[in-house]
Amino acid sequence: MRRARLLGIIATLLMVVAAPAWAERAPDLVLTGEVTHADHQTWREVPFRVPAGVERLTLSFEHDGAAQKSVIDLGLADPQRFRGWSGGNKSQVVLAAAEATPSYLPGPVVPGRWRLLLGVPNLRPGAVAHYTARIWFDRAGEIALGAPPVRAGPGWYRGDLHLHTAHSDGSCKSKRGRAVPCPVFLTLEAARARGLDFVAITDHNTVSQAESLRELAPYYDDLLILAGRELTTFQGHANIIGTSADFEFRLGSKAAPDLGRLLARVPEEAIVSINHPGAPSGELCMGCGWTAPIDPRIAAVEVVNGANLALTHSPEGALSGLPFWTARLEAGARLTGIGGSDNHDPTAGGLRSLGAPATVVHARELSAAAVLEAIRAGHVFVDVWGSPDGLLEITARAGEARAEMGDVLPAAAGQAVEVEAHVAGAPAGARLVASGPDAELLAQREVAVAAGESRTAFSFTANGTSRWLRLDLRGADGRLLLIGNPVYLRP
Repeated sequence: MRRARLLGIIATLLMVVAAPAWAERAPDLVLTGEVTHADHQTWREVPFRVPAGVERLTLSFEHDGAAQKSVIDLGLADPQRFRGWSGGNKSQVVLAAAEATPSYLPGPVVPGRWRLLLGVPNLRPGAVAHYTARIWFDRAGEIALGAPPVRAGPGWYRGDLHLHTAHSDGSCKSKRGRAVPCPVFLTLEAARARGLDFVAITDHNTVSQAESLRELAPYYDDLLILAGRELTTFQGHANIIGTSADFEFRLGSKAAPDLGRLLARVPEEAIVSINHPGAPSGELCMGCGWTAPIDPRIAAVEVVNGANLALTHSPEGALSGLPFWTARLEAGARLTGIGGSDNHDPTAGGLRSLGAPATVVHARELSAAAVLEAIRAGHVFVDVWGSPDGLLEITARAGEARAEMGDVLPAAAGQAVEVEAHVAGAPAGARLVASGPDAELLAQREVAVAAGESRTAFSFTANGTSRWLRLDLRGADGRLLLIGNPVYLRP
């Protein structure tokens, strides 16, 4: 008896030591209720109030219906927005400004009327399930991601703007060889192995991956990690890069009847980029092709998509985004051409690898603000196959005016335009090929470049109309290697 009692005391002490800090005191709020078969496959909201000054909310949820196969799913909403949904797979949830239990969104614990969101997928006839939610309110320090640039100074920075993880449909092989949702850290590992400077994790319609990235960012401090998501609608897909803000994604619903209404909440600092516009849109790939209008908030278009590249083995194949981009340029739009691997398995190699294609930006520093500024300005080229050292740097001059890719160059009718191309990583037999209306003014639309690194100059006479000119690098076999963005000529 003494030994049994001693073991019981030890067990109790171990439970106290192992218990989380919030469980060491009584909860600040207890919510109870019951559900019956009348609630089968229905939704219920249970309101509660959060006082001012709370920085961390901890919730413990349980019910007694498991023996009768009853299921009560759990989610949360604060006074302003939906904060997450864990279904029936979590009994504790923590929310704070810079951290949250996976499947919940971090953010300020705002005061006011919150709601437990309960779903009842199964409750048998005659069954009754009682639930209890215990809530603790705490003050807590905030973990801030570093604002300083990952690397100071201007340069060409290489990255991948379209990546998926376990937070949507990314998958890879487990240690035992099973297909599993792929953890975020493997994507960051692959990016570093590829020699990338920045990545955007763009899981479908969610930013829950931001919590994993908050944990990982201090460790991967030589890699710029951009907030992002892939907006997946029935009228097209688009990446929104540079914000974790909450907004509607259900285009065509009452909440977002049109694209303009949906994108109105996207912060000005963020980039909206159309994804894989050359893909089909129908049963083969619902909503993959772009059929929505071109909203003024859209700054870029994915001209090369890695998943499509792996299927067609050509950036100019049947699924290419280049014709879509060119048509918009010819219509007068200024959309930056970018690339994204659309990688769903960071352990994959070959054409399905992360970083193929790569988006290479000329930015004032390696920081989120600078990279997004560069993309918006069009200071970008696309490295189709994700080479480690490909470079396509274009400078155009007319009189005292100077422009790089993405810039506007004032050029009056009859004025000479001098163009210089700085190329690196070129294979033997490579050549620069001009495209765009102003390519017609060139004496030679194709210019051979030396293998490796070289500088090539040529000139033409402006004709006094609004035009654009861009240069691509092709191999000896004609294959596209590097895709440049236009220089825009204006009289």
